[in-house]
This record gives sequence, C-alpha cells and structure tokens, in this order.
Amino acid sequence: MENNVDIESEGGEKMERNASVFEESDMIREPLLLKSRINTTSQIAIVGANVCPIESLDYEIVENDLFKQDWRSRKKVQIFQYVFLKWLLVLLIGLATGLVGFFNNLAVENIAGFKLLLTGNLMLKDRYYLAFAALVGCNVVLATCAAVLCAYIAPSAAGSGIPEVKAYLNGVDAHSILAPSTLFVKIFGSIFGVAAGFVVGKEGPMVHTGACIANLLGQGGSKKYHLTWKWLRYFKNDRDRRDLITCGAAAGVAAAFRAPVGGVLFALEEAASWWRSALLWRTFFTTAVVAVVLKSLIEYCKNEKCGLFGEGGLIMFNISNAVPSYNTIDLLAILLLGVIGGIFGSIYNYLVDKVLRTYSIINEKGPAFRVLLVIIISILTSCCAFGVPWFAKCIPCPDHLKEVCPTKGRSGSYKSFQCPDGHYNDLASLLLTTNDDAIRSLFSPLNTNEFRIASLVFFFFAMYFLGIITYGIAIPSGLFIPVILAGASYGRLAGRLLSPVANLDCGLFALLGAASFLGGTMRMTVSLCVILLELTDNLLMLPLMMLVLLISKTVADCFNKGVYDQIVIMKGLPFLEAHAEPYMRHLVAGDVVSGPLITFSAVEKVGNIVHSLKMTSHNAFPVIDEPPITDAPELCGLVLRSHLLVLLKGKMFTKHRCLSGAETLKRYHAFDFAKAGSGKGLKLEDVDIDIEEMEMYVDLHPITNTSPYAVVETMSLAKAAVAFRELGLRHLCVVPKTPGRPPVVGILTRHDFMPEHVLGLYPHIDVHK
Repeated sequence: MENNVDIESEGGEKMERNASVFEESDMIREPLLLKSRINTTSQIAIVGANVCPIESLDYEIVENDLFKQDWRSRKKVQIFQYVFLKWLLVLLIGLATGLVGFFNNLAVENIAGFKLLLTGNLMLKDRYYLAFAALVGCNVVLATCAAVLCAYIAPSAAGSGIPEVKAYLNGVDAHSILAPSTLFVKIFGSIFGVAAGFVVGKEGPMVHTGACIANLLGQGGSKKYHLTWKWLRYFKNDRDRRDLITCGAAAGVAAAFRAPVGGVLFALEEAASWWRSALLWRTFFTTAVVAVVLKSLIEYCKNEKCGLFGEGGLIMFNISNAVPSYNTIDLLAILLLGVIGGIFGSIYNYLVDKVLRTYSIINEKGPAFRVLLVIIISILTSCCAFGVPWFAKCIPCPDHLKEVCPTKGRSGSYKSFQCPDGHYNDLASLLLTTNDDAIRSLFSPLNTNEFRIASLVFFFFAMYFLGIITYGIAIPSGLFIPVILAGASYGRLAGRLLSPVANLDCGLFALLGAASFLGGTMRMTVSLCVILLELTDNLLMLPLMMLVLLISKTVADCFNKGVYDQIVIMKGLPFLEAHAEPYMRHLVAGDVVSGPLITFSAVEKVGNIVHSLKMTSHNAFPVIDEPPITDAPELCGLVLRSHLLVLLKGKMFTKHRCLSGAETLKRYHAFDFAKAGSGKGLKLEDVDIDIEEMEMYVDLHPITNTSPYAVVETMSLAKAAVAFRELGLRHLCVVPKTPGRPPVVGILTRHDFMPEHVLGLYPHIDVHK
C-alpha cells in the first residue's frame, strides 16, 4: 500500500494525508492488520482475511420529487400489497430459518453421533489405538471440509457473525457479510465444524444465517446466482432491508435455542441500533413462526425417524421443576458466582483479543495457512478429548438410574471408555460427547456426585482455553456453547462443594454458573436471562438469574468491553456507539468537516457532473439553487451518486440551462432509482457520454432530496453524533450560523465521528474528558 492514502468521507469531504499509525490507548485499538499495511481510517477494515473499503447504508428516506410523486399516485391496493409483502417476507424468513436450524441440529447430531459411536465401539473391543485414529481422522476430515469452505469460498463466514450483523444494523455495509456464498458456507461450515468436536457452538452462526436468509429474500434474491424475484421490488432500499435483517437475527436466536421471546430481546438489546414498535411486532411474529416450525419437526422426530437421535438434537436442558428454596449460604454463593463470572469473562475477552490478533498474522499468509491452522487445532482438541480421560478414575454407576449405565453402543450420559462393567468415566462422559449432551449432563440435578471435583476443574480449564484458541480460526464458530460449558462446570463445582449446606442442587448451580460467565463475556442481561429460562423451561429461577447476570456484567464492565464489541473494534468496522465519547463535548460539528466541498448547481452541466464522479468516490453531493432560479444561493438538498448515474444514463439533457424536471417525472418512476442488490448498481463505466453531451445541462431537482437532515456548525460534536446514530443517517449537512456565507459548510458522515479521524485532527485532546 502506498504511503499516501486517498480516502473520502462519503458525503463530500475528500482528504489526502500521510498515513499515520496511532498508538494503542483505551479509546483506539489498531485493527487486525499486518504491520506492512497502514490503516488511517475505520473505512478500511478486515473482513475475513480481505482488506475492504467500508460503505455506509442509507437508512434515511430520500424525499425527492420522484418519491413524492410515487406515494401520491399509489392506490390503496398497492399500499396493501406493500404491507402484505412485508408480513409475507417475515413469515418466509421464519420458515426458512426454522428449517435451517432443524437441519443444522439434525446433521450435527447424526454426523457427530456416527463418529462417537464408531470410537466407542472400538473402545469396547479394546482397540484403543484404532479408536484414537478413528476419532482424530474423522475430526480432521470434518475440520478440513469446514476450513476449505471458509478459507476459499467465503472468508467472511468465519467466526460467529454476530459482530458483523450488529455492525450492519448500525449502518455498516461491509463486503460480502450477507452474501449468498456466506450463507452457504455458514450453514455447512458450521455443521462440519461443530461435528468435528471443536469447542464451538452453532448458535452464534445461526444468528448470521438468519440475517443472510433475510437479506437474500429482502433484495429479491441474487442476480449473480440467477435467483431473482421481481415481485419484491418494494424492498429495494436499506430501510426495509434493515427491518428484515433484524427479524432474521431474532429468528436465528429462536432457531438456535428454541427461545422465541429471547430472540426478540436479543435483537432489541444486542443486535439492532434502531428500533420501533412495528419492528417489535414483526420480530415477534418471525420468532413465533420459528417456534411453531421447530415444535412440529420435533414431534415428527419423536418416533426416531430422524437418524441416530430421536429429537434431532434441538437444545432443551431440563432442570428440576421443584420450587427452588435458597438460604443465606446459597445467596452468598450466587453473589460469588457473579463476581467470578465477571472476572473470568473479562479475562476471557482479553485473551480472545490477543489470540485473534495473533491469528490474523497467520490468516493473512493465505488460505492454505488458514486450513493448516484449523487442522492443528483439530488435532490438539482430539488429543485432549481422547487422552485426558485416561487419567480419570472409574466411578461406580449410581443406583436407581432410569438410563443404562454405562452406555454402550449408543449415546448417553455415562461413557464406559476403558472402565469395567458397572463403572463409567466422568471425564469421557463430558469430553467424548456432543457439546449439547455435555451441557445436559452438567445441568442434570439427578446425581450430585456424578462428576468428581478434579474432573470438573480440568473440564473447566479445557473448555476455557480450547474455546479461546478455537475462536478465530477459519470456521464458523459461536461463543455461546463454549462459555456455557465453562460456566456450567465451575457452577456445578460450587454446587458440589456446597452440597452439604446448600438448598439448591448442583444442576441449578451449574445453570447460574453458565449465566454468570455469559454475562461476563457478552455483557447482555435481559436477553440472556430469557434465553436461559426458555432453554431450561424453569421460570422459577428468574430472580436468581437476574441477580447473577447483573453482578457479572457490572464486575466485567470494570475491566473491558463485551466480546462482540471488542471484535467489532478489532475488525475495524466503523461502529457508532449509543453514547458519544467524552472528548466530543469539547468540539463542534464545524471542527471536523473538511474540504474542499464539492457542490452542484440545481441545473448543472453534464461535464461537471461526470468530472466530479470520475475524480471522487463521494456518495452524495449538496445541490445549490442559484440565481436566476432563486434570489440568493440556497441549499436545495442532497443528490446521491447512484441517482446521478441513472439520470446520466437516461440522457435527459437540454442544450440550455433551464428547468426540465417535468419531463424527467414523466419518464422515470421511483423504482428506476431503487437501490440494487449487493454490488449490482450502475458504475460510471456503464455511462457513455460523448463530447457534445458534455456541454449540455441536466436538471437535478427531481432526484434531489429536498429535506436532508442538517445541523448548525456550532452544534456540539457529541450531540451531532447521537443524532446521526439515532436517525440512522449516512449524510448530515452542516450549515453556517451566520448569513452571507455559502449555504452549506460541509457534510458529516460516519467517518467523521470515528476516533481515528477526530484524534488525527486534534492529537493533543484529552480522550478521557
């Protein structure tokens, strides 16, 4: 990359400055880039393994003459069609996400089940080396399939995808994060990765999957893959797509956890940056559809029609339904669990940060290195799962069990491993099973002494550190399950130690331990509380769950940010926080806009427009009405680059500077200017203008947004930042306070609120005040 970086601030500011690398501070962290690459702005980010320019999304309604004409001419039938299609789309999103969630669980349970049964049968025949080879071989093959898909087809499918969805709903249009190829890799890569025995979950990727399904439906399919539906023309705008993708994210949570209400709250608390009552209804309807689909499919699978496991592996961790009574010791233990969860969660986030930054160096070397890293982690995980149980002592099977102990030739909670009849290996029961079965065992209230103290301690450290080193490799991977496993292990350990004096059983302590660790890593409260209650079907734990989540989040917030917020920063995604930074109160809007500002006259020469589009990459330009059209120069509004290209391609030109908007309104429809799907819009190269046409004029009034949001140049930058985020803007005009000056001073975009830009202009400002 050249030392001189040319970067534009999307609305009209263009800066050329020498690249500078800021030192790390509490406010700014350098994105995941190699030292040979220089990142001077948050508009350049790592997505997967590619350095890509970041665009912002247009959530604002462009109220130009064409838009107004379209709405005035719409009949009641067309309005009804628009509303009906929206509800139909959220229905389809719910159906599709529910089916994909069921397919994921069914595939993982059957593939992993076959692998584990093969290993277990070889162990029963005392063919231990062959059993180890079979386990490692199956895991490596599955891991390689997931890594090849992710590294070569869709690098943006790596990780959970929740940070990317969160950034998209904030207004960040990162490259390929919701593309059809990403959806394909997310589904099958997640299946292969989880079935390969990695300490990852399929729940985080389901959120990304739901968002990808919503995006595919919302933009009318994919032209690239010849999947298009013209009847979805009403949703060719970012505003409607944002609503649909919010519904998709909520549906993903509902499908992953069988938690429809939790899905709505997750979208509200963690994913969406903008909310309204109509969106609440649609997300609720979507998650309700998911719940009905899953319930119907589970009923179908109860007769063991779905392969190795009758219910398709869909999560439901049954906890004792007895009324939980607790004493002073229980409350003190719960307070301690909250503190421990907050401390462990903040350390976990710190280590994930370091590991991701290390892996980024390896991943930048190419796809082959990413696949190799996945294979190494797979072998390490397999060796841990198979080797460590040899050091565990065999435990006699408890009496009066409903299931057979030890389980032989099938799935179960009591693994024989190398133990004689009537005994089981507790570590093998946790490590040589699916992650869902391990959680069920930890949450089980039936047998307090099912797991030895030493086994729980080792299992905690194994899940803690394997979860850290696994997240960040080139496979779709979620953090929910590793965190629940680690938290449930130390929660059950606390319950085991306190069993002589506590009223709560070990399963409830394991649930509260999982809640504390989730709160400490992800920093969510309401949505996590409801998700866990829906997971375990035990509303009686609500007060204790609320208490432990509040404590763990409060403790962890003293040290660092939530894991998804950290990953957003590490990827360099220009995310706008809900609250402005403290130093922004000392600056005003006029302090950060930069020039020169490129403006167009309301009736502009074609050559000037073409030259400006060719020389800049701005996405919006102020339009100024000038004499003789008006008495004095005044701001007419903003015109988008994409709209200018459509107008130029139509060649509605005049030889003289005159108003010709009426002809444009007759020829064009608002849908002609609708936003195309990802990367499918008009480019300047598609417009052929000859020399004679360069000297002609075009009237910009019909496509100019005459009601852009604007702030006075003396407004606090902090206040402008909050308004920019809450209104979902891409461009914010800055107008002068005093008369006699040009009608617009500059345009604020997402880039202008980023710490890299502001502190680059004012390096000596105190970031903490």
